[in-house]
Formats: sequence, C-alpha cells, structure tokens
Amino acid sequence: MDTEPATRTPDPGPEVPARSSAGGAEPRPRRPWTRWLPRYPWSGTVGALVFGCASLTPSLLPRGWLLQGLVAGITAAIGYGVGVAIAWFVAEVADRRLSAAARHRAWQVVAVAGPVLVVVALWLGVRWQRQIHRLVGLDPPEGWSAVGVVVVAVLVFAGLVAVARGVRWTGRWLVRTLGRVLPGRIARPLGVVLAGALVVFLLNGVLFGGLVEAANSAFGVRDDGTEAGAVQPTVPERSGGPGSLVAWDSLGLQGRNFVGTGPTPEELAAFSGRPALQPVRAYAGLATAEDAADRAAVAVRDLQRAGGLDRAVLAVVTTTGTGWVDPAASTTLEYAFNGDTAMVAMQYSYLPSWLSFLVDQAKAREAGRALFDAVYGAWAQLPPEDRPRLLVFGESLGTFGGEAAFSGLADIANRTDGVVWAGPPNFNELWRELVADRDAGTPEWLPVVEDGRTVRFADEAPDLAEPPGPWDRPRVVYLQNASDPIVWWSPRLLLSRPDWLEGERGPDVSPEMVWLPVVTFWQVTADLVFSTGVPDGHGHRYEADYADAWAEVAQPPGWTDADTERLRQLVAGG
Repeated sequence: MDTEPATRTPDPGPEVPARSSAGGAEPRPRRPWTRWLPRYPWSGTVGALVFGCASLTPSLLPRGWLLQGLVAGITAAIGYGVGVAIAWFVAEVADRRLSAAARHRAWQVVAVAGPVLVVVALWLGVRWQRQIHRLVGLDPPEGWSAVGVVVVAVLVFAGLVAVARGVRWTGRWLVRTLGRVLPGRIARPLGVVLAGALVVFLLNGVLFGGLVEAANSAFGVRDDGTEAGAVQPTVPERSGGPGSLVAWDSLGLQGRNFVGTGPTPEELAAFSGRPALQPVRAYAGLATAEDAADRAAVAVRDLQRAGGLDRAVLAVVTTTGTGWVDPAASTTLEYAFNGDTAMVAMQYSYLPSWLSFLVDQAKAREAGRALFDAVYGAWAQLPPEDRPRLLVFGESLGTFGGEAAFSGLADIANRTDGVVWAGPPNFNELWRELVADRDAGTPEWLPVVEDGRTVRFADEAPDLAEPPGPWDRPRVVYLQNASDPIVWWSPRLLLSRPDWLEGERGPDVSPEMVWLPVVTFWQVTADLVFSTGVPDGHGHRYEADYADAWAEVAQPPGWTDADTERLRQLVAGG
C-alpha cells in the first residue's frame, strides 16, 4: 500500500487564455500530459531502484537482454513493495510522516543518485555477463543490450505495480461496501481478508490451475509426430516395432524418438571392432495405459517379449516430464556394451522438464516407483546366474522419480548393480541427505560422502577418480554441474545464503556472484527456464560425461580409458 504522497508535477497554475480577436469563446486550459503517468512514492521508488540494480549482479548462467529485463522488472516490483512496506511500518511505529520539505529533498537525492546508480549497475552488469558467457564458452553480449534491459524492466515493473494497485483498489472497495452494512471494526479486516482470498483463488485456483491445464493441452498437442531422424522400428527389439505389445501411435513424441533412434548394430560394430547386437528399447506412453502401474506393466511385458531380460545389462530409466530420455545417456551405455543392453522407460506427463519440475513431482515419484518395482519383480524371478546386471538411470526430474523407488542407499545396494543420476533437483530427499552428511571440508557443489566408498559426485569427469580410496560395488554416481540451476534452486534462497556459494566456487560459477535476499532466488528461478541453453558440461547439459559415468558404474568387460575418451569424442561430435 502506498502510504506517502506520490510525487506530482508542480501545478503551474491556470493558464490565462488569449482572447479571440473575433470575440469567440475562450479555449479550455490545457492540462499537462504528465497527469497520465503513474505516480510512485519515494520509498517505493528507492526500493525498486535498489532491488532492480541488485538483480544485475551475476547468477549461475548467462542471460540475454530480454531475460535480464524480465528479472530486473520483477525484482524491482518486489523492491517497490518492500520499500513501501518499510515506510509504512516506520511511520506507524514513530507516528510521524516526512514533511513536505523532507520529501522534496529526498526526491532531489533520488533524481541525482538514481540515474548514477542505474548507469553504474548496467555497466557492471554488462561486464559480469561477459564474464559468465566466457565461463560457459559462449560469445559475450554486445554493450547496446543494456538499453533493451532498461526498456523491458520498466515495462514489467509498471505492469506489476499496476496489478498490485488494482488489488489494493479492490480491497478498499470491499471495505467501503461492507462498511455500509457492518461496523467499521469488522468491515475493514473482513474486506482485507476477502481481497486476499480472492487473489489466492485467482492465482492458485484459476490462473495457476488454468495455466497448468493449458500447458497440458498445448504440450499434449505437441506429443504427436516425431523429431528428425526418428522412424518407426522395423526390428522386434523395439516397442512399436514388429510384434510389439505397444502401439507406435501410443508412445508419444518422446517415446517414438527413443525407440525410433539410436545406434545400429553396424555403428556399434564399427566402434568396437566386433559383431554387435541390436539394443533393446522398451517404452510405454501416456496413451498406452490409463495409470502409471498399468503403463509400467505393459512396458515390462514388452521388454520381456523383446528379449530384454536376456541381455548383459538392463537399465531402468525414469524420464523427464514429457517422457524424454537423454540420447547421450542411452547411446553411451549401448556403445559401452556393444549393443548387449536393454532399456525400459515410460512417460508420465506432457509438460517439459522445467514445468514438470514445478508441478508434476507426484507423478514423477509414482512413475519411478511403479516402473522399477515392475522391472524388479520380473528380474527377480530369473535364476540368479541368468539375470542381467540391473542399472538405474535418470536425469533432472527423472532422478527424483528414480530415488523414490528406494528407501535409501542400503536398498539401492540390495536391489541394483549401479546407478547414474544427472542434474538432481534440490528437493531430492536422498540427494539432500547425502550432501548434508558430506565429509567435512568438502563443498556442497562437489561433496565427498564416506570417503567415496559408494556414492561419488562429479562436476567434471576427473572428479569421479576422487577421493583416491576404494570404491565399492554397486556404485552410485551423481553428475551435477556447479552452474546447474535445477540442482541449486530452492525456496530457501529467498532468505538463506546457500552453501554452494561458500568457499571454493565451481569452475564455471562467477567468483563475483553474491547471495542477496530475494534477488538471488529470482535470478536462479529465471535460470531454470533456460538451463539447457548452454554448451555441454554447463548448466543442465550432461552429455560427454555419461561415457565416464557408465564406465565407472557398469565397468564393461575389457573397457579402457582410451575407449572412454573415444566415446566422449563420439558423443561430443554427435
């Protein structure tokens, strides 16, 4: 609520109209065009300036001018609210208001210091963005981009403040309306509560729910077709192919991409120098069956039909929201075992990973448990000597679903032969427990847990060799880039400095990044949306490092470090 008088253009007084020589009617006085401009109190303006300029400080990933403008505008609007709230609190406690002379002097200070602060912040912001771009291997932005930042930020700020004032007007209208039939001491709090409830209802019940439903519908339409290079399988080892229990049309876009691509036996043989098998890939889409348990059962039956339980290794894959399986993860495992592999996965949402990350966590957990339990049930019925090695993989929200299938590390050791998880979200329970219990002196972005005997974390491939002590089997690997916002985003960033900014920084995190209350939260939130728009090895991009992860976890027979390097180059070249 704006509590102090807003700045206004001084009234020049009534104009003295010139008389018409013809003795006609006098023209109406002109009113200044500035009356159409929105008015902002001094306290809110200062808060907006401070917060908006603070949002230009470095974050985890490089930002273009449009995204930076959005972040700056949103953060400035938050700062405006903070400034107004502080001014109201001080006025209520001290029971005093600034005099007209004090307000005038305050505006003079803002008029001089404000532009200087903005120019300095923009100059530093461009310098910081160039630094972050170089850290992740991108070309730095042009200097003129600062102009676009200012324009977008001002428009976003003005729009958000206008919406907030509309809410305030609604609250006051409710208070006046209720005051006609109720005592003032009841009408005022009741009006405020009703206005707040209306906002919550619109945001949560209508706007948020409508956006999710609209997103599901929109991405459901995009679930049709295939991407370039994906074709319906003509081999029985793939779902959707000859004899499959799963219809090609029911697989969804990402399911068709998964089973309709991948290395051929000829390509695998060219890499290994030996005859290769056709890898097995089984999949169930949202249209395959009604619920997660039924989809998992169909996927496992199709896996059995395709001979997946007769291979050397069997990987259970928990997908991201849309059902996507990282091609780098699947192909590297198939190359490492020369096609003597089977993989099974299923879809649980239409939403892309970052949106599923926010709204589809329950579905990811349910899918992860249902699929692994179904696979494990079929696998456990085989004679021990005939069982393939049972591996688990997941990326992003897939790690969350994958973790949900187990009660802890002991359960993983009892029921798997190894795990590779990449880019785990910060809310993963097992991941958080492991990081919290890390060995003293190791950073959060590269923790060491129990001397690395079971679990190891890697920002870069060489990290898997640390510490140099023994690494028991089964092995668990977490790939997590220091600049990955999926890993580090948390509501706790609002008010708490994160451990990953303490001490030594990750190799691609700006040494000048600082934690600022509220500001850093919005910066990392914005990073989420564009977390894959950077080169491999940064942000939420994990490709070449899968070669090292599978080599350490699965340990293919006869595999060498030279083979790993060749596979890394193959993945990077693809």
